[in-house]
Amino acid sequence: MSGSADPARPVRFPEDALHLPACLSATRTGGVAASAALLLSSLVPLATSAHAAHTPAATVQDPQPGTLQRDFAAAAARYRVPPSVLLGVSYLQSRWDAHEGAPSVTGGYGPMHLTDGTGTLARAAALTGLPAEKLRSDPAANVLGGAALLAAAQQQLGRAPGTAPADWYGAVQRYSGSDDPGAARAYADEVYAVIRAGQHRTTDSGQSVTLPATPAPAPAAAGNAAAAPARTPAPTDPVECPAAVSCEWIPAPYKKLEGTDYGNHDLGDRDRDSSIDYLVIHDTEGSWKTSVGLVQRPDYVSWQYTLRSSDGHIAQHVPLKDVAWHAGNWYTNAKSVGLEHEGFLTAPNAWYTEAMYRASARLVRHLAAKYDIPLDRLHVIGHDNVPGALPDAVRGMHTDPGPYWDWAHYFELLGRPFEATAGPRSAAVTVRPEYEAYRPPYTGCGKKPAEPCPEHASGAVRLHTAPDPAAPLVKDIGRRPGGEDSTTGVNDTGARASTGQSYAVAERRGDWTAIWYLGQKAWFLNPAAEPTAVNVRARLLTPRDGLRDIPVYGRAYPEASAYPAGVPVQPVVPLAYRILAGQRYVVGQRTAGEYFYASEYGKPGRVVRGKEIYYEIQYGHRIGYVKASDVSLVGRAADSRD
Repeated sequence: MSGSADPARPVRFPEDALHLPACLSATRTGGVAASAALLLSSLVPLATSAHAAHTPAATVQDPQPGTLQRDFAAAAARYRVPPSVLLGVSYLQSRWDAHEGAPSVTGGYGPMHLTDGTGTLARAAALTGLPAEKLRSDPAANVLGGAALLAAAQQQLGRAPGTAPADWYGAVQRYSGSDDPGAARAYADEVYAVIRAGQHRTTDSGQSVTLPATPAPAPAAAGNAAAAPARTPAPTDPVECPAAVSCEWIPAPYKKLEGTDYGNHDLGDRDRDSSIDYLVIHDTEGSWKTSVGLVQRPDYVSWQYTLRSSDGHIAQHVPLKDVAWHAGNWYTNAKSVGLEHEGFLTAPNAWYTEAMYRASARLVRHLAAKYDIPLDRLHVIGHDNVPGALPDAVRGMHTDPGPYWDWAHYFELLGRPFEATAGPRSAAVTVRPEYEAYRPPYTGCGKKPAEPCPEHASGAVRLHTAPDPAAPLVKDIGRRPGGEDSTTGVNDTGARASTGQSYAVAERRGDWTAIWYLGQKAWFLNPAAEPTAVNVRARLLTPRDGLRDIPVYGRAYPEASAYPAGVPVQPVVPLAYRILAGQRYVVGQRTAGEYFYASEYGKPGRVVRGKEIYYEIQYGHRIGYVKASDVSLVGRAADSRD
C-alpha cells in the first residue's frame, strides 16, 4: 500500500499511511473473462521465444505425465473441442491452477474458473450432468464443464465441433461472457496468442501441463473480424494508458486544506524537467472500492494507478507529470510512478490474478517505453524494495507486494525473463527459484506473529549467516538496531532476496552461494540440480582504494551548494548501513543528485539538480545509493543510461 512522503516533503503530512482494513472484500461487475477481455487485446505473445524454446517436446494427445494434462485431453475428446483451444482458454482463466478448490475473489472455481455469479457453473452442471459441488472441487470435472460450455457455444453458432482451432474463435468469444463485441474479440485474440506461442508450467498442485506452440492462423486470417482496441481515447481524455487496456479516470483531488497545507499530490512537469526512473509495484491491502475511495480523499496519500483484481481494470488518479505520494520516500516519489494492485500479500491465490498480472504488465511496458525505463528489478521495484530515506524511517517501510508476488511470471509477461548470461564462475547471480516448487515456510499471516502461514509458492530465498540451514538468518541493523536476528515473518524483509534481484557473489561452497548483502556475507541454498539463482554478467562497484568503508544512502540528494535561494537545503544523511572494503554490489543507474521542491499550493514544484553523482545499487532487499566519489566500478562496461 502507498505511503506518504519522507520528512523532506515540504507539506506536512502523516509520516506513513496505514494499511487498509483486512476485512474488506472486493466488488464485482461481471465475469472475470468478460472484463479481462478489455485488457488483453493486442498483447504481444507473452511466451517469449526463449520460453517456447524450453517447452518440452510433447503434444496434447501424447501429454506429459500428470493427471491434469490427461483430464484436458479427455474432456477435449469427449466434447470434440480442439485441445489447444481448451488449454488456451483455461490458461487465461487460471493458468491451469485449481487453488485446492478455493474460489477466487470473484467466486471462480477450478482451472476453467466456473462461477455462480455469471451462471457458468449452473450451465456446466446442466450440460455435464455433474453436481455443482463436484465442478467446484474436482479439477477433472471442472475441465469437463469448461469443455461442455465451449462445445455448446460452438453449436449455438451453427458450427461443427471437432474442426480446426481457428474455427472456434466465435465460441471462445462467447466463453468470455461479455456482451461487448470488442471485449469478447479481445479475449479471443489473447487466447489465440497463447495457442500460437505455447505454454508449459507446473501448476499449484504440482501438475505438469503443456500447451505446445501451435501454428494456428490468426483469427483474422480465418475470416474473423480483427480485434478492436479496448479503448479509443478522446482528444480530451486525461487517461494515460495503452489503448489495449480497460482504463478510466478517477482523479485524486488536488485541494487546499487548512492553513498552507494541501493534498493529496503535487503539481509537476516531469515530462520536461525531471526523469521518471522507477515503476513501483504495490498492493492495496484492501479492496478496490476502499482503495479508490481513499485516493479521492484530499487528506490521504495518492498514487498514479489502481488495478482491479477481478479483471485487471485500471483507474488512473494522478497525471504522470505530477508527483504522487505513494512510496514513503520523497526522492522515490519524485522519480517514480506508483501502481497499486488490489489485494492482500498474505492471500495471493484470491487476489493476484492472471488478469491483473497481464494488465499490469501491459501498463508497465507502456510506461517503460514512454520514459525509457529499463525492464529490470532495479527499475521495476516493489514497495518492499524502496529504501528508507533516513535512518529512523527504515523500520517503518512497507513490505508489499510481498514474497508471494510472482516476479518471474511478471517479467515473462514483460518480455524480460530472468535467464543465465554467464558461466558457473560468474561474479554475480540473479535470484530465480522455481516459483511453484519453492515453498519456504513463513509466519505472521494470521493474528499472531508466530502463526504459520499456509504453504504457498514463493519467489524469495532465505539468507543465512553460514552455509547451513540451521544457521541464523542474517541481521538487518537498519530494521533492528539492537542486533536481533531477522525472522521468517512474511513482512520481515531483513534476510530475503527476491526473484530478479541481482547480487555480487562473495563465495561458493558446495550447494551454497554467498552474496554481499547489507554489508555482510549472506548464504542461500543453490544446488546445481535445483538452482535458486542464475549466473549473470553485471556491472559491480566496490569502495575505492584506501577507504575502509563507505556509507549507503536512502536518497540521492544534491550537495548544499546546488540549492538556490528560497529552497531549503536537504541534508545528505547516510543510513545505518556501510559497505566494507573488498565487498561488491550490483550497480543500477548513475544519476546526479536531485531534489523536487514543492511547498506552495497551485504552483508546480521545481527541481534542484546538483553535480554530486550517485550510483544506485542492490544493497539488500531494498535498493540504496552510494556516491560515485566513494567507489570504483568493476565488471562489464557501463550501460547506455550513464
